[in-house]
Amino acid sequence: MENKTIARTLRLLSQLMELHEENPFKIKSVANAYFKVDKLPFALKDKPLEELDKIEGIGKGLASKIIELLQTGELQELKEILERTPEGVVEMLAIKGIGPKKIFIIWRTLGIESIGELYYACNENRLIEAKGFGLKTQEEIKNAIEFKLAANGRFLYTQVEGFAKTLFTQLSTWTAKLDNNAILGFAGQYRRACEIIDELEIVIGAESIETIKQNLPAFEQLSLIEAENSFICTTEAGFRIKIYVVEKSAFYLQWFKLTGNTEHVEKVLALAGDGPFANEEEIYSKAGLIFIEPELREDFDEIELAKANKLPTLIQYEDLKGSLHNHSTWSDGVHTLEQMAVYCKENLNLEYLGICDHSKTAVYAKGLNEQRVFGQHQEIDELNKKLAPFKIFKGIESDILSDGSLDYSDDILKTFDFVVASVHSNLRMEEAKATARLLKAIENPYTTILGHPTGRLLLSRAGYPIDYKKIIDACAANKVVIEINANPLRLDLDWRWHRYALEKGVLLSVNPDAHRTEGFHDMHYGILVARKGGLSADKCLNAFSLEEITAYFNSKKSN
Repeated sequence: MENKTIARTLRLLSQLMELHEENPFKIKSVANAYFKVDKLPFALKDKPLEELDKIEGIGKGLASKIIELLQTGELQELKEILERTPEGVVEMLAIKGIGPKKIFIIWRTLGIESIGELYYACNENRLIEAKGFGLKTQEEIKNAIEFKLAANGRFLYTQVEGFAKTLFTQLSTWTAKLDNNAILGFAGQYRRACEIIDELEIVIGAESIETIKQNLPAFEQLSLIEAENSFICTTEAGFRIKIYVVEKSAFYLQWFKLTGNTEHVEKVLALAGDGPFANEEEIYSKAGLIFIEPELREDFDEIELAKANKLPTLIQYEDLKGSLHNHSTWSDGVHTLEQMAVYCKENLNLEYLGICDHSKTAVYAKGLNEQRVFGQHQEIDELNKKLAPFKIFKGIESDILSDGSLDYSDDILKTFDFVVASVHSNLRMEEAKATARLLKAIENPYTTILGHPTGRLLLSRAGYPIDYKKIIDACAANKVVIEINANPLRLDLDWRWHRYALEKGVLLSVNPDAHRTEGFHDMHYGILVARKGGLSADKCLNAFSLEEITAYFNSKKSN
């Protein structure tokens, strides 16, 4: 075992000891040993073991730890303290800029146990409430997490969208100078609006194909190198880019091939032949299919539906009439209830807002006790008079407790226009218990919408395991809407289950879970995955008009 490995092990031990508030003198001793070992001019493994305690800064206690490491490759004390520490908390120690003291507050005070939860808390502005944290520290932590996630070479759609659009504009302008008749298009995961992007693919169709190829390595915005059939590069942030240059006459066929997943492309071309094709519509036409939107080209059942002319008319952002599941300063939001409502009315031209501040169990988010619920309802009544015909619906995000019950009595639940029931705690249940918990919440007559059904945080926390079919079937039986949480970190319910829900007659709702006015724009990402799942406007709750959704809420409450 090399010195650096020994030093890193001692450092981790000292950090975890600090995290668990062990003897400060012992912590300092281990931390000092880490620095000492890291700077030694000789290898400890080459020294006689009985002489290690004679090295300056290393006494008998630390020498025994080093001997244990050299002889066994592990440290029993570290192993035991790791067993008492959530894996995600240990991972936080690798984030630049936050040490054990801050992680102690994040873990013990805020109840955050993973990097994904921490990133989500930064987006919700929750860290600034904690002792020793401010807006600047929160932003630094958020940036450090983004850097760490990028190191894995995988990115959320929202993380690449701005860069992709800017790059596309720059590349289009540059290409036009060499070939004014060239055409470009995004392909691959980005064009299919996948929630996670591993690689950005762009296709250029050119008449002057050799000129484009010769000059692409000089394109200033990227350090492109020519590969077998494309030009590739990886940005400083770790994002892979691939650019294909093809003959303009073959552009639509190549664009099609590089957009859909392999199985979709093979099945369609087996029906359509080899072309040439004037556009993508012709490819599907010659295959005997109606046009299939790029988002759907995942080899689910889209080809069979296209054959039968039963593809849905996919929802668009413009179809949305209101925004449900949002937070204000009544709980952990950044903007007041009036600011959120006015933004929806004047900036987004929506007809209604559903406010769903956190319920009383969510103490960390200033959840509303019964008295504060009454106070918020009074404010809503006043604002509804002031903002009419725009309407604020009285909602709540009620915590689903471990046994599946909601955290208010029926007397309180019945005062809301609608209830979003969500899990925020005890996320490590095994599948049977997690499913039973949700089933009980769904069967509660006051549950209107099941919020972020699996609690997942993309790229950082898997959702808790559930029996999707049982949950969706229960929602169908109890007329409970399922949320598509539009926060780009969640996008939960997963689009792969939208079709099953729709087949069962379950309504879906594209909810931003906004904690500030800017958060409303996340509905854009919710719409992208809703389209992937095959959602049409008539099956989306917040695409209902004010009159329609009022009638829906009233009918739910009267049942």
